Amino acid sequence: MTSKIVAKGIVSAVLILSAIVLLLYFLFKIQLIIVYIIISIVLTMIGTPIVDFLRRRLKFKNTSAVITTLLFYGLIIFGFILMFIPLVTSQGEKLSLLDVNTFQTQLNELILQVKNYLTTKGINGDRVLKDYNVISKLNFNFLSDFLNSLLSTISNLGMGLASVFFITFFFLKDRVIFIRIFNYIIPDDHEEKILNSITQINELLSRYFLGILLQLFIVFVLYLIVLMIFGIENALIIAFLCAILNIIPYIGPLIGSVLAVILTLLGNFNGEFTSDMLYTSIYVMIGFFIVQFIDNNFSQPYIFSNSTKSHPLEIFLIILIFGLLFGITGMILAVPSYTILKVIGKEFLPDNRIIQSLTKDL
Repeated sequence: MTSKIVAKGIVSAVLILSAIVLLLYFLFKIQLIIVYIIISIVLTMIGTPIVDFLRRRLKFKNTSAVITTLLFYGLIIFGFILMFIPLVTSQGEKLSLLDVNTFQTQLNELILQVKNYLTTKGINGDRVLKDYNVISKLNFNFLSDFLNSLLSTISNLGMGLASVFFITFFFLKDRVIFIRIFNYIIPDDHEEKILNSITQINELLSRYFLGILLQLFIVFVLYLIVLMIFGIENALIIAFLCAILNIIPYIGPLIGSVLAVILTLLGNFNGEFTSDMLYTSIYVMIGFFIVQFIDNNFSQPYIFSNSTKSHPLEIFLIILIFGLLFGITGMILAVPSYTILKVIGKEFLPDNRIIQSLTKDL
């Protein structure tokens, strides 16, 4: 092997790695647009049968059928918003009663009671509170900042929803044109492999999304049971909201637990902070942790591994890798993206040993 060949190989490797890094960086920068497109594709797949029904049975024109389908989506979203109005109203009333300084003073008094209780049990309460620096970390002035960030998030969700509806409109309206373009650009020598990949990807992703719905339903029921046991106000809505957050792997359940504790505190707040509020919130948090333990160790691995035909360890590692590369968006899209890559690898690199070991169950 001459030095020229070695140098050429090194240059090629550097260029390939650079291209991969640039591609990953580009995908990272447009990750929000990718999410919009993926959501629009899912909505298009769901809406296509509705559009076809309206056109064939009710004799709608294509554009009218698409607009009617999007209106149907809008009514569903509006229904969800109406469902959350009682929660927002009640919690808003609770927040109007909240005096941050008084709330913090009362909580500090409660911590002092905890310290005295620890002392009676032979535990150095002063040392425990000093080691963990509890009192100095209790600052509830963040509430106004939190509400401002919440309003900003709602505004961004509105823009995202408008973008998704705009993209979905043209996907539904001009889907025949997109199919023709896709068929035109498929190389003839790889047409069979590509079509087989699309068929299998569609089947696996359909099973995956159904698996997610099943998992969310199980978590929702368990959350609801926990909240109803302790008589939490608006238990149905809180359980639904926390279950939806489970879409974000690993991080979502933690956010849901914190949210449930905050809403439990506010739900029991009547202008004065009491020890019963704290105990109820702790019990709810423990209940949610038990639910998450059941979900993480039983329902989630079983449902996901069976729906995507991947080992639970594969799913765990892929979610971590995508999370490090693309953040929360990457964690949500990790399993579908990995499934697509596995199917493509099986069709186009069937002789590769690594691909064979990863796709033996496909």
